[in-house]
Amino acid sequence: MRFLSIYKAVERNTPPTPEEMAVMGKLVEEGMKAGWLLSTEGCLPTALGARVRRSEGKVTVTDGPFTESKEVVGGFAIMKANSKEEAIELAKTFLGHVGQGECELRQLYDEGRSN
Repeated sequence: MRFLSIYKAVERNTPPTPEEMAVMGKLVEEGMKAGWLLSTEGCLPTALGARVRRSEGKVTVTDGPFTESKEVVGGFAIMKANSKEEAIELAKTFLGHVGQGECELRQLYDEGRSN
């Protein structure tokens, strides 16, 4: 099974420190080698982003930063796990490396299967 892990946290306006990058780099390398981490990316600050919304036939665009948001998407990972419980454990491991925040886990459709 594959899971999308969406990491949400209070937005930072500074890049990760070299130490933080080293810790994350090691986790990513280990996850890729072990086969449970398929893809991962971090997001730049919301000041560089936009929200595009369609409601009742009308499209609106809101440029960042999104100061009204308590937490924003900080990054994502696509993980391979044998169960939801295993994906939860992987998310706990990730959070143990990054500190504060939350991971929303969503199982992804596999070809020809809905679960």
